[in-house]
Amino acid sequence: MKISVIGCGYLGAVHAASMAKLGHEVIGIDLDADKVAALNAGTPPFFEPGLRAALASARKRGSLTFSTRMEDAAGSQVHFVAVGTPQRKDSDAADLRFVDAAFESLLPFLRAGNLVVGKSTVPVGTAARLDSLVRSADVNAILAWNPEFLREGFAVKDTVSPDRLVYGVPAGPDGERAVALLDEIYAGALARKTPRLVVDFATAELVKVAANAFLATKISFINAMAEIAEATGADVTSLADALGHDRRIGRKFLNSGLGFGGGCLPKDIRAFRARAEELGVGDSVAFLGEMDAINLRRRDRMVELAVDSLEGDVRGKRVAILGLAFKPKSDDVRDAPALAVAARLIDAGASVVGTDPQALETARRALPGLELAETPAAAVAGADIVLLLTEWKEYRDLAPAELAAARGRILLDGRNCVKREIWRESGWTVRSLGRPDVAIPRSTRLSEQLAPAN
Repeated sequence: MKISVIGCGYLGAVHAASMAKLGHEVIGIDLDADKVAALNAGTPPFFEPGLRAALASARKRGSLTFSTRMEDAAGSQVHFVAVGTPQRKDSDAADLRFVDAAFESLLPFLRAGNLVVGKSTVPVGTAARLDSLVRSADVNAILAWNPEFLREGFAVKDTVSPDRLVYGVPAGPDGERAVALLDEIYAGALARKTPRLVVDFATAELVKVAANAFLATKISFINAMAEIAEATGADVTSLADALGHDRRIGRKFLNSGLGFGGGCLPKDIRAFRARAEELGVGDSVAFLGEMDAINLRRRDRMVELAVDSLEGDVRGKRVAILGLAFKPKSDDVRDAPALAVAARLIDAGASVVGTDPQALETARRALPGLELAETPAAAVAGADIVLLLTEWKEYRDLAPAELAAARGRILLDGRNCVKREIWRESGWTVRSLGRPDVAIPRSTRLSEQLAPAN
């Protein structure tokens, strides 16, 4: 099938390459000429496992091209709109300017029987409004909403082999036609018995934000338990193991630590709350505000733990940070907990050096005051303390001897991911959030030294 993908950021570039991987003829449209040139050369503008190979394969077959001209999308049977919906600068609500602009720009190039498919994460009610816009083109085009459920680090796999497909479609014959076209696009996944749910627009919009809200709640819940564990001497990791054996709860996403970040989860739960307030049902998701606060408090707690481990004063001390991306297998540092911790330690007077397998360049742009090192060994050279803040396998598997260049033998495990006994046997002090050895006083000395959290 001939497909266009409007917007070639993280979601759009992955979707375009994956659609070509599935055998479709794809044109990706983006206003950023440098990004388009890079994608046409087979160079992803961000790190995502499998994406470079998917681009190379599609280029070799001639099934994928990118352009800055919306008119090049004309003639496609299906148009996916995958532009970003960032948080507005003046509120928690989603900024829909890019979505609206994409639809307005596409309108003149719609042809009879075209299907326009929303992929962007939008507030509930957006699709109904855009449906009227698509119908105003008067070419019998149809709108559907097909939310994405990508995990950074697994995005190509999640697109080609999703765990479920959700189609938000209008009622009647138009909806049936939309379903038939989407079934053709995802024929391979459907042949593998991937669950398919056909729903209305509002449900399709809610599926994504509800899923994100649930994950954020589960992560924040165990971090709330970590706060209690720290006050009582309990062990949050053992607690999570015990909870995880309950099949109603499960162990996934019960890993206590520094909390979540990235370009989706934080802004999506804030936008969800903002939309619920607009609808007059804000009380129904008011708990998400506390989930957000719990998540942000973990960053403060890590800074406090670092200050306490250095006898109450980080001024003039050298701090090494292992991991800068918000999660492994990504170079994404948007709302990255590690960078938030680094920034506060720098403000407190520490000399901070960070390393990451993929996120050095993105971190350089996001936090210019952060010193960067190519390897863990280089990062920890002369360091008074080491903070492991992103659980890359490379860092989980480190042997103590590999960090022998550190001046201080203090490791703060912000993700509860190292084998503590091995490090302690090698003479290191290991402290982790939510574990019995981090019950530190919230003294005036600490609160005076640290700048207020954002």
